[in-house]
Amino acid sequence: MKQRVLNWMVGIGLMTLLGAALAQYPNKPVRIVVPFPAGSATDTVGRILANSLSTALGQPVIVESKAGADGAIAAAEVAKAPADGYTLLLATNSPMAAVPALRKQPPYDPTHDFTPISAVGRYTFFLYVNAQVPARTLQELIDYTRANPGKLAYATGNTTGIVSTAQLLALGGKLNMLHVPYKGEPAGITDLVSNRVQVMFATPTTAGAHARDGKLRMIATSLPRRSAIAPEVPTFAEAGMPRFSIVSWAALYGPAKLPRDIVERMNREVNTALNRADVKEQLDRQQFFGQGSTPEELATYTKEQMEVYARILRDSGVQPE
Repeated sequence: MKQRVLNWMVGIGLMTLLGAALAQYPNKPVRIVVPFPAGSATDTVGRILANSLSTALGQPVIVESKAGADGAIAAAEVAKAPADGYTLLLATNSPMAAVPALRKQPPYDPTHDFTPISAVGRYTFFLYVNAQVPARTLQELIDYTRANPGKLAYATGNTTGIVSTAQLLALGGKLNMLHVPYKGEPAGITDLVSNRVQVMFATPTTAGAHARDGKLRMIATSLPRRSAIAPEVPTFAEAGMPRFSIVSWAALYGPAKLPRDIVERMNREVNTALNRADVKEQLDRQQFFGQGSTPEELATYTKEQMEVYARILRDSGVQPE
């Protein structure tokens, strides 16, 4: 009897300590891992969000870049991290939707190895060409590529670029271009500007200034409607490709089995940050459209996007490696 009472008291004590620990979260710096290099759109969005979260949480929120393998390196690291809320992942469709479709044996399962916290928003992507390419419209680019098979090279710095170009090549009639992959957008843009590669899907965060300087040319945008920063650039539907359907997004996840108290706290703080006027203004300058969600909405969206990317890659003839 005494032993049972003792065990009960120990159990109550542990529960009390656990509750106190959760109530104090966070009591040390929080690390947000981003899957692309410093200077990339995701890194920039992560730092804007981290600055706001640091103030709200009363602890430093540190953004750490872990680039490579289409975001899989960062995602795999967070999947293996302790489920204590101090290591989180600012993921994109690259590691969470495209990697599972691009690999026969993905290093993780987005639906089981992570805890959804909140959506963060959507990126703006443009199709850029080097200014020396004699094409000013999507149809002119398609015609030039057909007339010069293998002459053009396209860069990719993330799986949005890979999947978008795969769909472009498929919808354009099996266009023949050389693929040159990079760990992130900044390195690809450097070579695009120097004409080592000629075509690239990229964000205005990394490529916009070069387009304004006349070194690059915008051909079309993946947005459903024209962008305010380049209203002269048509959507893919307006340019004659209505079936182009790639969406590029970002969301916050933790490792699997993240305590509900922490999920709710971080979800609340992320959604509050995205509604702050100063945060909105900073994200708008990156042409990133901030939009939060509930954890349940993000879980559903993640599953849907995995199915969408798998279908697009299959229809484009891209085989898992």
